[in-house]
Amino acid sequence: MLDTVVFDLGNVLIPWDPERLYRKLIPDTAERVRFLGEICTAKWNAGQDAGRTLAEGTALKIAEHPEYEALIRAYYARWEEMLGEPIAGSVDLLHEVKVRGLRVLALTNWSAETFARARPMYPLLDEFEGILVSGDEGLIKPDPAIFRLLFARYSLTPERCAFLDDSLRNVEAAAALGMKAIHFRSPEQARADFASLGLV
Repeated sequence: MLDTVVFDLGNVLIPWDPERLYRKLIPDTAERVRFLGEICTAKWNAGQDAGRTLAEGTALKIAEHPEYEALIRAYYARWEEMLGEPIAGSVDLLHEVKVRGLRVLALTNWSAETFARARPMYPLLDEFEGILVSGDEGLIKPDPAIFRLLFARYSLTPERCAFLDDSLRNVEAAAALGMKAIHFRSPEQARADFASLGLV
């Protein structure tokens, strides 16, 4: 019997894509792809999600690529422009799970500083019993330690938890710890998987 659903946030409930901002700043597609693939990379951003400050991360990248200072600074100065409207089908799932009386929690890889900026933008974040943010903890998915911290903080039994995440690596880590882990690809697919587990 499942009694808890743990949601990832980014690109499950809240769209996030650096392209949203950098299409405005770097109109040339090839140059934009190179910038986001080689300079302000997902791996670099993950350092901030893991607890490094935005100032430290920005300074580190500018030291490596001083010729791109303005574009690098824009990453966090205009970070809100990377976000979109909540994903309606996923929000519906969140509400339906709550109506059924299950606990709902969130486990997200997110910089503590940018999460604090995003929180007032998204009232849906108040729907959760609790949100564990990687940047606050200095731990990041798929490290099993951040899942174990979630279990301990909220007195969870992994086998009684469903977990929804758009990263296959995170899903595999959760499954290895005993959670019913679902790889999010669309709200429709997630709904079908939730239904198969009796969650909706």
